[in-house]
Amino acid sequence: MGTLAETKQGKAWYLRVHVEFVCPETGCFPSSFLRSYFWEEEMAKMEVKTSLLDDMIGVGDMVLLEPLNEDSFINNLKKRFDHNEVYTYIGSVVISINPYRPLPIYTPEKVEEYRNRNFYELSPHIFALSDEAYRSLRDQDKDQCILITGESGAGKTEASKLVMSYVAAVCGKGAEVNQVKEQLLQSNPVLEAFGNAKTVRNDNSSRFGKYMDIEFDFKGDPLGGVISNYLLEKSRVVKQPRGERNFHIFYQILSGASEDFLCKLKLERDFSRYNYLGLDSAKVNGVDDAVNFRTVRNAMQIVGFMDHETQSVFEVVAAVLKLGNIEFKPESRVNGLDESKIKDKNELKEICELTGIDQSVLERAFSFRTVEAKQEKVSTTLNVAQAYYARDALAKNLYSRLFSWLVTRINESIKAQTKVRKKVMGVLDIYGFEIFEDNSFEQFIINYCNEKLQQIFIELTLKEEQEEYIREGIEWTHIEYFNNAIICDLIENNQTGILAMLDEECLRPGTVTDDTFLEKLNQVCATHQHFESRMSKCSRFLNDTTLPHSCFRIQHYAGKVMYQVEGFVDKNNDLLYRDLSQAMWKASHSLIKALFPEGNPAKINLKRPPTAGSQFKASVATLMKNLQTKNPNYIRCIKPNDKKAAHIFNDALVCHQIRYLGLLENVRVRRAGYAFRQAYEPCLERYKMLCKQTWPHWRGPARAGVEVLFNELEIPEEEFSFGRSKIFIRNPRTLFKLEDLRKQRLEDLATLIEKIYRGWKCRTRFLLMKKSQIVIAAWFRRYSQQKKYQKIKSSAIIVQSYIRGWKARKLLRELKHQKRCNEAATIIAAYWHGTQVRREYRKFFRANAGRKIYEFTLQRLIQKYFLEMKNKMPSLSPIDKNWPARPYLFLDSTHKELKRIFHLWRCKKYRDQFTDQQKLIYEEKLEASELFKDKKALYPASVGQPFQGAYLEISKNPKYKKLKDAVDEKIIIAEVVNKINRANGKATSRIFLLTKNNVLLADQKSGNIKSEVPLGDVTKVSMSSQNDGFFAVHLKEGSGAAGKGDFLFSSDHLIEMATKLYRTTLSQTKQKLNIEISDEFLVQFRQDKVCVKFIQGSQKNGNIPTCKRKNNRLLEVAVP
Repeated sequence: MGTLAETKQGKAWYLRVHVEFVCPETGCFPSSFLRSYFWEEEMAKMEVKTSLLDDMIGVGDMVLLEPLNEDSFINNLKKRFDHNEVYTYIGSVVISINPYRPLPIYTPEKVEEYRNRNFYELSPHIFALSDEAYRSLRDQDKDQCILITGESGAGKTEASKLVMSYVAAVCGKGAEVNQVKEQLLQSNPVLEAFGNAKTVRNDNSSRFGKYMDIEFDFKGDPLGGVISNYLLEKSRVVKQPRGERNFHIFYQILSGASEDFLCKLKLERDFSRYNYLGLDSAKVNGVDDAVNFRTVRNAMQIVGFMDHETQSVFEVVAAVLKLGNIEFKPESRVNGLDESKIKDKNELKEICELTGIDQSVLERAFSFRTVEAKQEKVSTTLNVAQAYYARDALAKNLYSRLFSWLVTRINESIKAQTKVRKKVMGVLDIYGFEIFEDNSFEQFIINYCNEKLQQIFIELTLKEEQEEYIREGIEWTHIEYFNNAIICDLIENNQTGILAMLDEECLRPGTVTDDTFLEKLNQVCATHQHFESRMSKCSRFLNDTTLPHSCFRIQHYAGKVMYQVEGFVDKNNDLLYRDLSQAMWKASHSLIKALFPEGNPAKINLKRPPTAGSQFKASVATLMKNLQTKNPNYIRCIKPNDKKAAHIFNDALVCHQIRYLGLLENVRVRRAGYAFRQAYEPCLERYKMLCKQTWPHWRGPARAGVEVLFNELEIPEEEFSFGRSKIFIRNPRTLFKLEDLRKQRLEDLATLIEKIYRGWKCRTRFLLMKKSQIVIAAWFRRYSQQKKYQKIKSSAIIVQSYIRGWKARKLLRELKHQKRCNEAATIIAAYWHGTQVRREYRKFFRANAGRKIYEFTLQRLIQKYFLEMKNKMPSLSPIDKNWPARPYLFLDSTHKELKRIFHLWRCKKYRDQFTDQQKLIYEEKLEASELFKDKKALYPASVGQPFQGAYLEISKNPKYKKLKDAVDEKIIIAEVVNKINRANGKATSRIFLLTKNNVLLADQKSGNIKSEVPLGDVTKVSMSSQNDGFFAVHLKEGSGAAGKGDFLFSSDHLIEMATKLYRTTLSQTKQKLNIEISDEFLVQFRQDKVCVKFIQGSQKNGNIPTCKRKNNRLLEVAVP
């Protein structure tokens, strides 16, 4: 049994309860305690960690990190990452590092482990934050939001899935609830297929922002949800950077759809056929697009898409894919203007067939542009560059509107059906801060959104911190931090903001370019401390060679980002020519028509549509307003390397992400006041062994116990403060000092308990041995007396047995003597009687001696004969003619009779082996032998050939389906025969069918029945004795089938056909069919009797008999 010292790290928290139970006089544990000890020891094996501080790798909460700087922050993350600890806290914020490999920390057992546990009770985990948010929503009636941020590849999408799967696992059960949960979870594969793509940083990168509000009832069961999407990267539809792919759905359709489905969509499986698909990364390692396509279709069905809706969606996707294959060529008009024409109208025709658009309407929309101003319309031609712009604009708008329609359609399916008051948990999965080599309009919008999220993050964190101080009665001190409101104002100010300047430039008449936009920025924002440009009025940037002339730079909270102004105006305008909108509205495809309501001529709106920047700004404002009404929970995702590989931690890359996520700023905000806080009860429970007054039990209030404890430990008053329900510790060093003292005290307690336990164990062992010695001595004395008694008893039994044996032997001797006397007298009497009988017998012996010797000799010879026959028996084959030679002449008749009997016996044994089918075959062969043996020269060749009957597989051959349907009876024989023409003797192929009741003739090609003859109308079958296959079937005169006369046939299976016809007729009519074998016989042809004569002759066709009509009365058959 191991010592308790071995367990002091894992069970020290448990050992504290036993010290008070030691008996002061004996130093032993009472028996009641021992039972409690071993029971609780077993329970202790099942316990998990009860504090974030137990067995901590590095620091689980960055607020406790000491010293706090960038290097120590990164080193702590790296240390935990190397030990598979991918989650770390900053207060209530979770830092998640993408491990790029599966870890066993998301099992159902882990879900149960974190369920209904305090946030700091276990190791940092995303489940802990999910559980805290869910319980706050369910129990405290607080709406929650979970904000997941990080750059592409950091694991934001997977984090949102884990949050949703945890909530689905811990909330209520039931058929209706399970259906809602399944629909919420299955909306992810659909949105990922249409909104995610493979990038150089991530194989499943979300190219849109997603915010999902999950609605719950008062019990915490999900009722439904609402999804909002932000800024789909629709430019990816027409162009992808090198090493990246288009959206997943394009590749999934081409890889996973069936050939029939692709044919309906007018698509081919080859990726290289489509200009919108990048070929250098068409295949992704570890991704099966075909399987994912089936998953998406199944998810769409679960979410609630109808079959026709799914078909319509894929038709729109196919149309977008095929739009990229439309190419244009330049043409010059008479007036000197350039216009464009479509090179190959095949793709255009297929697109029009998919979408239900008139081909001429769409072709004109690609070639002309109509501008309306007040009451005037001006139509201008499009050159090749403008046509390609119109094509790409249509593809981007079509796909973007389809994606928005998908989100709306999913919301219709997953929205709550009841009108009761709902609790809401929002999950925000949105792109993180982006800094690329070339940053454009998309990065500008994304970084603006992250500035707003950082602003609300700092505000809500400070607000939460301040509310807790006020709630606990702790004095609040102002915290210095960087407020990025000045950066947000630089971007979104309605008068001087960059977005306002961009909208103003887009709406300004005259020539508008990206350069004019940059000039305006230089005029308006030149003096702003966070704006930099070579052309600004600030002289310090005039010679900055790192800043090109066509760029501007903004100093975000995460660092400086340089933006290329090229494309800002076009991307903000996001124009789609009205002609294309109207062409789409004219489509007979209901979905496409619904996607372009502005194309309706009756609802023409000459007002310019809102720009992309203003739309996104309004969406972000709505999102911020929504988030401010909820209790926030944060997940900051970090990717450890750019190689998407496990076990690699790139310090520089992680440092870059820490900066732009503002994690150090977050830690400083949390540590500006008190670094650590804990409720009084768990604090006292954890550290009470450090003070004699609180150990092992404190009888008063928990706060009073903590005060006594801290006074005893002489901790400086400035290092802690008492709140209403919590103790606040200012410096992490104080907390770590408490942990070190606790660890040392637990070791001392473990040693004390081990010492007392060893003493108790030794005393208990001594008393047990003493008691055992007494018991053993008593048992030994008893055993000794029993052995002595058994020895005396066995000795008496032996003496008795010897005496009884002596008496028995004496009696046996007397009985044996008497028996011998009786036997001797009997033998003497027998010998005497024998002598008397022999004397009488000698008188008659000499007269019968010869006859006795003869009978004996004869008997011995017969016996020898049978024994030799036993060893010389021939085989059991009926055709074996061997038989042993006769040994003696007088046994001749016996020898022959034995031979006959043996042959009959082995024939019977051979017949007993036959199945019913074999018996039928041999009966037919026997019948054929009786009919044709020594009569027909063709017979010997047929003996070795089995009778098959069905030479034509009518039931299997589709050619004879019509014939099979016409014949209801079982077919006995089906064979192709040559029917001899009655007029000229020429042969025609016919199918000869024999059934139980009829003989049928059918045309070989068409299968139509030509003649049907009942078996009762067949009177005779005639054939020659030569080696030919001709035979005539004679019909009863006056019968319905005899109108044209008898039939003359030629067949390769004559013997079989005649035999089966004979047996079938006998079975049905109970009369034997007459088989005539003669080289001349008469047949009835209509009204004439014709003689069929068989002659020997050489043939031109080799060994094939020929038939020739000589005159009206003679038909000659030449047989070789």
